[in-house]
Formats: sequence, structure tokens, C-alpha cells
Amino acid sequence: MATEYDPRILPLAAFARSAATVRGQVALADMPRLQAQTLDPSVLLEVGFEASGSERFDATGHPQVWLHVRGNCNLQLECQRCLRPADMEVAFERDFRFVANEALAAVEDDECEEDVLVFARQFNLIELVEDELLMAMPLVPMHESCPQPPRLAVADPDFDTAGAEPVHPFAVLAGLKRGPSGG
Repeated sequence: MATEYDPRILPLAAFARSAATVRGQVALADMPRLQAQTLDPSVLLEVGFEASGSERFDATGHPQVWLHVRGNCNLQLECQRCLRPADMEVAFERDFRFVANEALAAVEDDECEEDVLVFARQFNLIELVEDELLMAMPLVPMHESCPQPPRLAVADPDFDTAGAEPVHPFAVLAGLKRGPSGG
């Protein structure tokens, strides 16, 4: 008989020991930090995820809890080239190994390829998926090819500056130095 696991309160040890898999969809609204990154947070989007547990033994024969996690979603972000909405797929796939405490996690995280997290009896997989998707977002979202050419001019082309007197930044100070009589 297969056990169904709730990804919000995942019993890590049992999940890994049974080599179970949990997958599903969660509403973007259930991930408020990720939802805040979208241009239109009212759009009802789904975030897909999948996690597989395993128990591996270290060199001393002690069991270690591992998770292989994938997640993906489509977000509407602002293109930094044309400043228009851009639909972007954001996805990740990563392995996590669990250790007993923060100190051990900090030491081992620098020395190994997989990510190291602190073991918790009840683990919130949805929060981990949200964290990883936030980190997988592009730093500078851009269309591959913008639908409209970006506006590169900062001045209005219809604005006539030919006859204008140039502004001198210290002209006001010079006027103050001369005094109120102007002389």
C-alpha cells in the first residue's frame, strides 16, 4: 500500500526510508514571495513540483536523508530592455542532503556538490520549492527578442533645444554673491 505524503508536513525520515515520491501543483498564491515578483499577481498560475526521497549510507554506515527536488512555473516579469511584460519559465532541479544541525550544514555545504539542509521531522517542501524558484529567477529578465524595439533616447525628439540658453549650475551662487542690488 502506497502512502500519500503532504508536501507541507513531509516526514523526512519515513519519506526517504521508503524511497517515496511526491508531485503536484500548488497555486502561485500559496507562494507569496514568488507571487510578489510577477507583474500581475492576480493571474491564477500553478507551480509544479516533484520530490523523491532516498536513504544513503555514509562511509561510517550511518543513514543519510536525501531529497531530489524539481520545480517549475511560468512568471510574467518585466523585461529590462524594453520594460514590457515578458513570460519567463523559471525552473530548478537540485539534490539536498540533510544533516543534524546548522553548524554541520555550514561546514559541509562548502565542501560538497549537493546542497546541505538541517534535518526537520516535519519538513515544508512547498517553502523549499518557493525558495529555489526565487533563486532560479533571472537576475535581469529580458525577452530573447523584444516585441517592440526598446526606446533608447532619453529626450523627446520633438523638443527643440537649439535656441535654448545653456543652464549654468553656479549662476544662482554668482547672483547671491553680488547681493540683492545686483551690483
